[in-house]
Amino acid sequence: MTEIQYIKGDATNPQQDGNKIIAHICNDIGGWGKGFVMAISKRWKNPEKRYREWFKSGQYFALGEVQFVQVQEDLWVANMIGQHKINKDEQGNAPIRYEAVKEALEKVGAFATENTASVHMPRIGCGLAGGKWEEIEPLIISALSDKDIAVTVYDF
Repeated sequence: MTEIQYIKGDATNPQQDGNKIIAHICNDIGGWGKGFVMAISKRWKNPEKRYREWFKSGQYFALGEVQFVQVQEDLWVANMIGQHKINKDEQGNAPIRYEAVKEALEKVGAFATENTASVHMPRIGCGLAGGKWEEIEPLIISALSDKDIAVTVYDF
């Protein structure tokens, strides 16, 4: 098991050798325009373009699914669908869907293992998705850290 490494920095610019995956949460309604995705779009156009195409296609576009978009030879952006819509529901529940985040992280873990990659992320699901880090962190540990995948979490 590897510890999650917490650092101050920019999650879109991982300072590590070897293959890397930038993991982040997307919603299930095709919306891309607020939060961490803006930092991704500033650096690369393809993750947003591919996400929007994926949404339009409807193929496997659902909670828990992941789309891997290669942005450099050794770097992929993982568009993880872990958020239902963008606002709280009638019961006041946040858009985050922990079960979907867990499922998506497991797919990221499998991809990381296949590609001998480390995983980099902001505090996923804790911004616009309204999630709590104390709920998210154990999902990251079980899907990635427990499988000896190096994880770095960036606080901007």
